[in-house]
Amino acid sequence: MEVQELRPGLWRWETAHPEWEHGLHWPQVVGSVYAELPEAVAIIDPQVPTEEPHRFWEALDRDVERAGQPVHVLLTVHWHERSVETVLERYHATLWRPDRPGDLPAGVRAEVVKGSDWVEAIFYLEPWRALVVGDVLIGDDSGGVRVPLSWFPMEEQDWARTGLKERLRGLLELDVELVLVSHGDPVLAGGHEALARALA
Repeated sequence: MEVQELRPGLWRWETAHPEWEHGLHWPQVVGSVYAELPEAVAIIDPQVPTEEPHRFWEALDRDVERAGQPVHVLLTVHWHERSVETVLERYHATLWRPDRPGDLPAGVRAEVVKGSDWVEAIFYLEPWRALVVGDVLIGDDSGGVRVPLSWFPMEEQDWARTGLKERLRGLLELDVELVLVSHGDPVLAGGHEALARALA
């Protein structure tokens, strides 16, 4: 597991997904986000590491207790269930998911996009000017992000190339500094420029 403190109160960790197998189109290592908001703690797409999980829980328990706020688990897309149930039970948390949206904690906005059989939310964490993305944008291995066209079924690829990008261009109205992807390296500076390049 690799943990980064990106800003005070904002952490991202990466760990191997236990259900990953060779040949899958997505990489084995996945990212999750912890954010201390004014009135809540948000944990986005949590994946508990399988190696030394006790160290992970000790650190997370300590941070949640210190924050002293209710915990909200935010899900970007339904196949990112990961360790959601475990986190919900441990902290008596509230779940927000894009296919059954409700109220979000103060300081979080969600942009929801729909495909043929999926619904995904992109979260904007206002205190840090950070986008948190599930699968519609991934790291591009050169410090930016891209729409992973090959991840979409053949019948959706033309739509992803045009319609999805057009739908996501509304994100350019936001003041974005960080783009925290679930797959690949996050963008830790110049997020708006990276987003504009990906959606051009």
